[in-house]
Amino acid sequence: MGYLDFERDRELDIIFLGRIAVDFNPAYSEKVKEDFKPLREVHYFEMFVGGSPANSACGVRRHGLKAGFFARISEDQLGDFVLHFFQERGIDVSHIRRCKNGENIGLTFTEMLSSRESRILMYRNRAADLQLDVSDIDEDYLKKAKAILISGTALSESPSREAALKAVMLARRNRVKVFFDIDYRAYNWKNKDEISIYYAAVAKEADLIIGSREEFDLTERLIREGMTDRESAAYWMRHNAKIVVIKHGMEGSSAYTDDGESYSVKPFPVEARKGFGGGDGYNAAFLSSLFKGREIMDCLEYGSAEAAMMVRSNNCSLDLPDEEELERFMKEEKAVYGERIARGEDNG
Repeated sequence: MGYLDFERDRELDIIFLGRIAVDFNPAYSEKVKEDFKPLREVHYFEMFVGGSPANSACGVRRHGLKAGFFARISEDQLGDFVLHFFQERGIDVSHIRRCKNGENIGLTFTEMLSSRESRILMYRNRAADLQLDVSDIDEDYLKKAKAILISGTALSESPSREAALKAVMLARRNRVKVFFDIDYRAYNWKNKDEISIYYAAVAKEADLIIGSREEFDLTERLIREGMTDRESAAYWMRHNAKIVVIKHGMEGSSAYTDDGESYSVKPFPVEARKGFGGGDGYNAAFLSSLFKGREIMDCLEYGSAEAAMMVRSNNCSLDLPDEEELERFMKEEKAVYGERIARGEDNG
C-alpha cells in the first residue's frame, strides 16, 4: 500500500538530521559481565555509537536502505570513532561536519539496575550535535534523498533548531518526504512552551510523525491539551501527515493513516537488558518496511519486533538486526507466544 509517494530517482533513501553521541554501557560479554547493579559499582564499560537518529540510521542500513546524515561531531578521537563506525556500515558521512571550537560529542553512561529499571547519565555541555548550522544544510545533497528524518532533540537549541527548520523547508520545496521522530529528551530544553512551539512547527510539515503519547502531548500543549490518539492523528492529518504512529510502551503502538484506518500491535515479550534503545530499532524496522511497500500492519509488527530485540541487547547500534535475523526472531516468538497482533484496536 503506497501511503507515501516517494520520488524514485533519488540515490539516498533517508537523510537523518540530529544527534550523534557515544554510549558507555556496562560490559556484558563472555569475557566481562557486569550484572545489574548501581553505576557506582560498575568497573568495565563497552563503547558504542549512540543517539536516536544515529542508531536508526544504522538500523535502516541493516535492512538495506541507503542513508545519509546532517550532523556535527567533535574534532577528536570520539569523532573519529563515529565516522569510522558509520563508514564501516555504509552510511554516507559527506555532510557530517567537525566542530572547530572545542565542542564535545555527547556522552551517555547507562545504569542497568534490573530488567525493568535502567537510567542514563548524560554529559551534554557544549554538545557538538547542537552546533549544526544553517550553512550545513546543503540543498543539492537534500535533493538526493527520498526522505529526511528530523529528530526532535535537534530543535532544542540554536543554531541546530534553525538548521532543522531550514531542512524541513527545503525538503517541502524539493518533494522530499519529511519524517518527524519527536524524540523528546528533557535535557537542553528550557521550558514546555518552547518544546510545543518547535515540535508543532515541524509536525505541521511532516508526512510521517512518530512518538509516544507523552511526546504528542508535549507537541500539542499549546494547541489543545488532552487529545486522544485518534484526535491527534486527525489534527496532524489536517496539515500534511499521511501516517501518525503513537507508542504506548508495554501496551503496544498504533498507526493511523489518512484514509481513516487505524492499526495496533502488541509488544513482543522478552527479558529486557535495558529500558531504552527499543524506539530506535522500532523506527528502523518501521521505516524500512514502509520503503519496501509493506502494509501498515506489517510495518508495525516489524517495528515492535525490532524494539524487543534491542531492549534485550546491551547496546543500541551494534546489535541492530538485518531482515533475516528480525524475521527469524518473529517466527520464534510466535511459535512460543502465538500471534501477537491486536488488529483493529487503538487507544482512542
